[in-house]
Amino acid sequence: MAACPFRRSIASQLSRVLNLPPENLIKSISAVPVSKKWPVADFQLFVGSVIDNKSSDLSKPDLQLQTQRLAEKLKCDTVVSEISTGPGTVNFTINRELLAKTVLQQVFKDGSEYGIKSEVFYMRPRRKLVIEFSSPNIAKKFHVGHLRSTLIGNFVANLKEALGDEVTRINYLGDWGMQFGLLGAGFQQFGSEEELKSNPLQHLFEVYVQFNKAAAEDESVKKLAQDFFRKLEAHDEQTLSLWHRFRDFSIEEYVRIYKRLGVHFDEYSGESFYQEKSQEVLKMLDAKGLLQKTTKGTGVVDLSEKGDLSLCSTVMRSNGTSLYITRDLAAAIDRMNKYNCDAMIYVTDKSQNTHFEQLFQILKLMGYEWAERCQHLSFGLVQGMKTRKGEVVFLEDVLNEARSRMLQNMASAKTTKELENPLETAEKIGLAALIIQDFKGLLLSDYQFSWDRVLQSRGDTGIFLQYTHARLHSLEQMHGNGQLTDIKTACLQEPQAISLLQHLLRYDEVLYKSSEDLQPKHIVSYLLTLSHLAAVAHKTLPVKGSAPELAQARLCLFQAVRSVLANGMKLLGITPVTQM
Repeated sequence: MAACPFRRSIASQLSRVLNLPPENLIKSISAVPVSKKWPVADFQLFVGSVIDNKSSDLSKPDLQLQTQRLAEKLKCDTVVSEISTGPGTVNFTINRELLAKTVLQQVFKDGSEYGIKSEVFYMRPRRKLVIEFSSPNIAKKFHVGHLRSTLIGNFVANLKEALGDEVTRINYLGDWGMQFGLLGAGFQQFGSEEELKSNPLQHLFEVYVQFNKAAAEDESVKKLAQDFFRKLEAHDEQTLSLWHRFRDFSIEEYVRIYKRLGVHFDEYSGESFYQEKSQEVLKMLDAKGLLQKTTKGTGVVDLSEKGDLSLCSTVMRSNGTSLYITRDLAAAIDRMNKYNCDAMIYVTDKSQNTHFEQLFQILKLMGYEWAERCQHLSFGLVQGMKTRKGEVVFLEDVLNEARSRMLQNMASAKTTKELENPLETAEKIGLAALIIQDFKGLLLSDYQFSWDRVLQSRGDTGIFLQYTHARLHSLEQMHGNGQLTDIKTACLQEPQAISLLQHLLRYDEVLYKSSEDLQPKHIVSYLLTLSHLAAVAHKTLPVKGSAPELAQARLCLFQAVRSVLANGMKLLGITPVTQM
């Protein structure tokens, strides 16, 4: 309910003048971003968005005239202490003591739901969502693309859950296909039971590489792999039991690594689940007259405008077996039947854009109107992520690298306190650094990865957020918690205090923006600004050595800042640390 009483109060006055229901006006009243220019109003109304004459036809002078006229009809009251106009906006300044009192009360009362109980989300329906993310291939490298998918999918799930949606998190593993022929035949030649139990991902990857090399040099070796996969598809018991062990050991290991990332899944699915069901999909396509045979014997679905096969999607091999897209069709239909969800979001890199366009198009042709509610959230590629040993192979290498570099930085920093568990702290800070680096820009942008930039303690990094949180926490440890009951809000009138309060007002809008376009960058930039403002306030508004009621008021303000900072960090998938 962040800025609600204020927005609602402004909206009800506007509604009388404009003759519009207040509900329609709330979204047009936005909190003003903090700026270097001071003082700034707290809220602004964009007049073009609420006046009747189609605002696009209005020339600038006309709009300004309308703005002036509107402002003249409005009056200050117990909530609004000043009304002014800007280019196309009417600006409202809230009574200063009321601002401090209301914002702090709201932050403490709503706790982790601050910003979410806001008017901005009024009338938002609760929805059922399925989010598919991470989805690594067993026995292949867990590459950086899977790391991005894991972090982004986790963020979207956290945010939607916080807003009251029912979210099912699905990890759709690459656990079928020819690579299992190579893997199975390879394991029979080069595998070790010991290694498989102790380090399954590493071992299966090594077997895969070794066997692949052998297959490249010798056709008969390749044939062993084809035979193994054929047996697997025919459900030969021995072959299937080996495959099951590969899958189970790998998932166990993944769960352990996901735990380090603070990520969990409600369901581990995979391509293997949809072998038979993809055959049913082919029958359905055929029955609807959508499946066409090519001269090579493959099965395709025509997606061209003119029906001339100039754009088509291959859904069946010449031997009648299914492909990746056929299994995806079966999975989508199965999930919709199972969860009956309002939206299905797939989080993968942008190289799969065409795949998903075709997937959704085929579902539509099959007559599934819910295909409209499927969404591909795509992201750019990360270049240059290497560890000291060279190329990144496993996610675990990245996490270990972030942790060890962080430990080193902590050891060389003079300010580092004696920590109870330096390893765990370094892990949380290192992960925060990776997440902020990944979420700073638009998800679609590619970026060049650099450890030095990620782990800078100055500047806009995850380390800076963690440092701010730890610093504010130690302030509370030193001076006790602020008591809201008898706080003198008249004490919080310095520009630095007002800037923080104004910034806290905007949190709900930032959440709203991210919930609409699924981009974490809005929240990241909000938290970085919050931390910069807090750093300035920490210097200029000392708690130590101030008169008791002044110290108490400032303590409450810093506590509110820490609370909102922690809320935002957790949504991003970061665990805030309390000392570093």
